[in-house]
Amino acid sequence: MNMISTATPQALRRTDGTAPLIVHVTRQFAPSRGGLEDVIGNLCRQLLKRGFRVRVVTCNSVFAEPGPLLPAHEIVDGIEVVRIPWSGSTRYPIAPQVFRHLADADLIHVHAIDFFFDALSWGRLLHRRPMVATTHGGFFHTQKYAALKKIWFRTVTRASALGYRRLVCCSQSDAALFSQIAAERTVTIENGANTEKFAGRASPAPARHIVTIGRFSVNKRLDRLIAMMRPLVQTNPEWHLDIIGAPSDLSAADLERQIAATGLSQHVSIHAGVADATIAERIGKASFFASASEYEGFGVVAIEAMSAGLVPLLHPNDAYRNLAGRHDCIRLVDFSEADGAARAFEEAYRHALDGTGASGKRIVAEAAAYSWDSVADRYVDVYETVLAKPRR
Repeated sequence: MNMISTATPQALRRTDGTAPLIVHVTRQFAPSRGGLEDVIGNLCRQLLKRGFRVRVVTCNSVFAEPGPLLPAHEIVDGIEVVRIPWSGSTRYPIAPQVFRHLADADLIHVHAIDFFFDALSWGRLLHRRPMVATTHGGFFHTQKYAALKKIWFRTVTRASALGYRRLVCCSQSDAALFSQIAAERTVTIENGANTEKFAGRASPAPARHIVTIGRFSVNKRLDRLIAMMRPLVQTNPEWHLDIIGAPSDLSAADLERQIAATGLSQHVSIHAGVADATIAERIGKASFFASASEYEGFGVVAIEAMSAGLVPLLHPNDAYRNLAGRHDCIRLVDFSEADGAARAFEEAYRHALDGTGASGKRIVAEAAAYSWDSVADRYVDVYETVLAKPRR
């Protein structure tokens, strides 16, 4: 049990003096790697520092890497992790055993809009615990089944949202969406980023080297980044792209085939499931970060890239437009047009070379505003508000 600290708000302490227990429920957590997992891990570590007890309840396998089941119980970086069986789709994993691990919770924090969001709301008379949820982009990451998703959102999601004291939206676009179904209970807390992990690691000299980091998902449009590399390499053969991440609905082999088909094997490299040390090493050769993603909940990885001093060139989805509105070091690039995107990178390189672009130090400084310290404080404020409210 974690010892309670003076940082834990007095209003949140149990009557017996023990620290309150926040149970986070999510479909994926470590050792799975991705934006959702990073957000929950960082938040839990911050809560531990503030004297809370935390538990993560999650599925017992890594969706992107079928293999042996993960341990049912484990401590990861001081975080209690409970893993339960599941069935069905990875987008909507059915895992009713979640109810077995809630009895001692002071508050349940559900992450993302999936089975857990629905089941814990409809089953709230079983667990009788106050709940908050973080939206993480909902389920509108792609246009696939768009009409069905809209109907589900306006009916099932609207009804499920009634079970939550607060819906925490991690982007302005999420806030606009979820305020349609729970306006009086939505609050916007944009995701924090681990701004220390790769701090200042970008190449000290301008380099024709690009990194992109994230899941190998269709909505990330890695195919467009690969297509852009052909005209870019024709302009200057020194250009190189590192695609770093974890397999999802695309495998590393899928991407390798795309690269080979375009004749770019010497200019595009795949790094699947690599450790942070390897990512830092690749960042150290680069000056630019690229993302052609059609959808982002917030864009944590772009902030982490900025913390390294990389110049971000991003596709103009809603989240990236919001970020670009705050940071003029971000350049919005339409990656659906390969030749135009290639010209944008050559221009960014010239600006880096002649000193007319944003300096690495300035980009790093701007990223510092997204540290998890302040983000966690806002979550604690939400917890305090919810726990101070009598149960009905």
